[in-house]
Amino acid sequence: MDIGIISMRYAKALLQYAKDTSTEERFYEEMRMLEHNFREQPRLREALSNPVLGKREKLSLLATASMGEQAMSREFARFMTLVLKNGREGVLQYICLTFLYLYRKEHNIVIGKLITATPVSDEVKQRIRREASTRLQAHTELRTEVDPNIEGGFIFDINGVRLDASIATQLKSVRRQFVEKNRRIV
Repeated sequence: MDIGIISMRYAKALLQYAKDTSTEERFYEEMRMLEHNFREQPRLREALSNPVLGKREKLSLLATASMGEQAMSREFARFMTLVLKNGREGVLQYICLTFLYLYRKEHNIVIGKLITATPVSDEVKQRIRREASTRLQAHTELRTEVDPNIEGGFIFDINGVRLDASIATQLKSVRRQFVEKNRRIV
């Protein structure tokens, strides 16, 4: 079984179905939430692969993972039922990732990730998002993460490019330069 081919076929079909039913944005939000829960809750995939759980329980689990307290859209429920009926729940995470990739590519959306040592205000997030959108001429989705290990400054990833202006990286660089310089002396 080639996971890439299967996930691409399902994702393309889902994207076309979403276009036909004018529910692209809703599907995108549901798939984003589902993919986020796959990433944050590794046991979700294990639960879906469990043969003891019936299709109804798995559909209920997927509804909760994709929309939380809100109701799953009828179209999304139909798609999830199709995936479960065909026994493709094992590749559902890959289908989500492929769908998100295709949707973002088609709608010119880029993902940026901002890592800081302390939480950033919403105003700063909006300013960074606007600036990135202007420079890249694309809609930018910004994810933020707080990592006290960087000690200060920030790390910004977008489109495979990393701008590392963290204190921890600068200290490592200074240390490395200092060690190299002292090696030459001895």
